Amino acid sequence: MRLNQNILLLGKKVVLVPYTSEHVPRYHEWMKSEELQRLTASEPLTLEQEYAMQHSWREDADKCTFIVLDAEKWQAQTGATEESCMVGDVNLFLTDPGDPSLGEIEVMIAEPSCRGKGFGTEAVLMMLSYAGCEHRLPGGDIQTDDE
Repeated sequence: MRLNQNILLLGKKVVLVPYTSEHVPRYHEWMKSEELQRLTASEPLTLEQEYAMQHSWREDADKCTFIVLDAEKWQAQTGATEESCMVGDVNLFLTDPGDPSLGEIEVMIAEPSCRGKGFGTEAVLMMLSYAGCEHRLPGGDIQTDDE
């Protein structure tokens, strides 16, 4: 989704940045993990397919993807690359083209050492706030898989 192409969202624990081609090599390495493939119901892709997927997600009007960065690492290291601070991703999928108030948010904290630290929770809350501010999901109820 081009809507977020120039957006950076800064939280206390995480920074959300648009998923660009510069993130693909690290993302591709994560997705070689059988555990992550199982947890995300994903099939393994070649690096070329991963680049094509990133490009299509950027162009699709019904998907919004941010890469999740470790905010402390990103802010502490002068000249740190986004790729070196990556911990996962968060996605918004609009599920009904006729009703922009319906959507789904998914988060993946791919780096095992970063799990259980609240990064995923903050990323989801930031995505919800961003979606509401951009009127992508105005009003409506929030429902989790547990409901």
